[in-house]
Amino acid sequence: NAGTEADVYISIYGERGDTGSRQLLRPQKPNKFLKGQTDIFAVEAVHLGHLYKIVIGHNGLGSGNGWFLDKVVIKDPTTDLDYTFLCQRWLDEGQDDGNIVRELTVTDASTFPGRRELELKRKETWAAEKWKFQEGNTLQFYNRLTCGFICLSPDSRVDALGDKKNKYGKVFFMWMYA
Repeated sequence: NAGTEADVYISIYGERGDTGSRQLLRPQKPNKFLKGQTDIFAVEAVHLGHLYKIVIGHNGLGSGNGWFLDKVVIKDPTTDLDYTFLCQRWLDEGQDDGNIVRELTVTDASTFPGRRELELKRKETWAAEKWKFQEGNTLQFYNRLTCGFICLSPDSRVDALGDKKNKYGKVFFMWMYA
């Protein structure tokens, strides 16, 4: 009882737009969306660039309409990339959380080339900035609206009337905008 006879719909989202809601028209097999079965569909659309999410669900009609969806894999014929969207949940009004529609984000980091660069930049930034959070350093935040400082001291004190000169010596400024 993990399959469905309901009509299944999908919307695919990429960096250049989305497909809108499209019904996954039944392939030549007589029984679609059955437990343990892989169904293949062709969805025609303009090239959406790198994909980042899908919305998939069904109309809830038909007997035994509940459906356990393991995953969706979209193969982009233009770039030859595979995008994997893990679900591993029920789309069933009587199971799980009762939703028959799921929003899924891409789970394979290798399909989004910018993700690797972003993670590398995050690590580089942390390596360059982590000294600010070492024991003994005082953080001073400057608020341009009030022209005042907020100091976070190593002993966990917060001084909303902070001074530019600090007895701890290692001070840096972070600009806060209100």
